[in-house]
Amino acid sequence: MKFTIERAHFLKTLSHVQSIVEKRNTIPVLSNVRIEAKGSTINFKATDMDIEITEIVDATVIEEGATTAPAHMLYDIVRKLSDGSDVEISYPDEKGSLRIASGRSKFSLSTIGVEDFPIISGDDLPINFEISKDELKTLIDRTQFSASVEEARYYLNGLYVHAKAEGAANVLRVVATDGHRLACAESPLPEGAEKLEGVIIPRKSVLEIRKLLDDASIDKVLMALSENKVRISFEDITLTSKLIDGTFPDYERVIPTDNDKILEVNVKELSSAVDRVSVVTERSRGIRLITDKNHVTIAASNAELGNASEELEATYDKETIDTGYNFRYLLDILAQIKGEEVRFSLSGNAAATVITDKTDNSAIYVLMPMRI
Repeated sequence: MKFTIERAHFLKTLSHVQSIVEKRNTIPVLSNVRIEAKGSTINFKATDMDIEITEIVDATVIEEGATTAPAHMLYDIVRKLSDGSDVEISYPDEKGSLRIASGRSKFSLSTIGVEDFPIISGDDLPINFEISKDELKTLIDRTQFSASVEEARYYLNGLYVHAKAEGAANVLRVVATDGHRLACAESPLPEGAEKLEGVIIPRKSVLEIRKLLDDASIDKVLMALSENKVRISFEDITLTSKLIDGTFPDYERVIPTDNDKILEVNVKELSSAVDRVSVVTERSRGIRLITDKNHVTIAASNAELGNASEELEATYDKETIDTGYNFRYLLDILAQIKGEEVRFSLSGNAAATVITDKTDNSAIYVLMPMRI
């Protein structure tokens, strides 16, 4: 195998594939990226046995062939080569290694044969649809921060995606929860997704998809799903992931429908006030929102450090409610409010709060109270 490739294209591709590879592996070949030169392209593939990514890049192929090489080492080498340079890859050299040459720089990396490299893709995925790149990014951003990271509750370690009839319209709904907070976002249902009954896409896969979307130069991406896999593809990139084999809880039961005390406040002012007041909380992370007629007070106290409070103008005309929240959870939600004002639908001091953008009902957040 021998080919020459532009360093910029090589680096971009390696940044995608090495991100999948775990730095510590009990199976040596999983630390490697599979490289295959064929025709006028190079096919790069990496996997951790749960996620597989494939990317095809144009190159000048002198001799076809394939091998695998350490992904992170190869990425670090190419990252430190000169901008604008070409990189020549050849295998095998006189010692059976992968040779990397660029300018006066030369490297030799150990390899493992492609016959040991596992493949997880290839299954038939019956549900296929096209979705806007920006819509998919928004759905992920609005929800992924609420996914659980606790291994014991593995069925919450991802995004629950399903088709949903919402009134007269059909929507694609994405939900995440860790038991303390819940995020639910939706967009118009793409053609072809009507039979999507519900799958859980793992958190790591979601984050990798999100990073790939930032580099995408197209407007639409293709999604395909089965009962146990999801595949996203655009341009010359394909990411395939196993789904979480579990049952997502009935999230609609935990979304309050009778919270009739409405607080509306400027989201930027509230975010800034919460950030300032939270300085004294340290490990407790607890702050209080105290509502009163036409204003809300954000307060925190620490027996060792002191107290902090800030009052903001707000729209509110019900009785006083004093509720404690984890300030980090609250700030995560407020960061997703793009309008000028955020709406809190309240019921009582110890009841779950519903948080929405005043001018956009396509996303809803539920935040559980915190005892302070």
